[in-house]
Amino acid sequence: MGNRIFLLSPAHCGGERAKLLFRPEARFELAMQLRTPQGATIGDVFSFLSGLYFRGKMAYARRFANPPANVPGAMVITTNRGLVPAETFVTLKDLLKMGGVDICSEERRYRTPLTKSSKLMLEQIGGECDVVLLGSVASGKYVDILSRIFKEQLLFPSDFVGRGDMSRGGLMLRCADQGNELAYVPVHGAVRHGQRPPKLGKRTYPTMKLQ
Repeated sequence: MGNRIFLLSPAHCGGERAKLLFRPEARFELAMQLRTPQGATIGDVFSFLSGLYFRGKMAYARRFANPPANVPGAMVITTNRGLVPAETFVTLKDLLKMGGVDICSEERRYRTPLTKSSKLMLEQIGGECDVVLLGSVASGKYVDILSRIFKEQLLFPSDFVGRGDMSRGGLMLRCADQGNELAYVPVHGAVRHGQRPPKLGKRTYPTMKLQ
């Protein structure tokens, strides 16, 4: 099996779920962690903000990443800090700053750090490591920047075409549960739009054997 890392598209930092984290009276664990100097991991925070979709991406990346030595297997795309490891700690102040920057390839505050961190990542992984984008390829908001840097190394799951966010999240959770990795195709030249596939069946969970 060759080396493979995953790039996870971000959660929205300015939605209704984000407002729950900023409420002074919030007492659930994640909100309390974000008020500490250390904060909480961006993987946990975005899993809360995005729900099923990001939880699917995290579970899938953890199951199937095979990064080169000393390279994280799951990197999260952010609005203002480029690529950061999923285990990076963030605070409420960090989230507030992220929520103030649009994800648009023409937005300098988004484009510049993503370009810089992607080039650094390419230097670390070399030319033989697959870079799989777990996010939308239907628009250019990620692809326009990432494809210029990673070129043919940038792949995405072909089963993502035509699916909405929730369907992708459910698909990735099922794959992580069952150990079935999706097929990947290069972003460059791929069909990035398509008909919506059939709805996923009910998720099943691995059975536990009694000792």
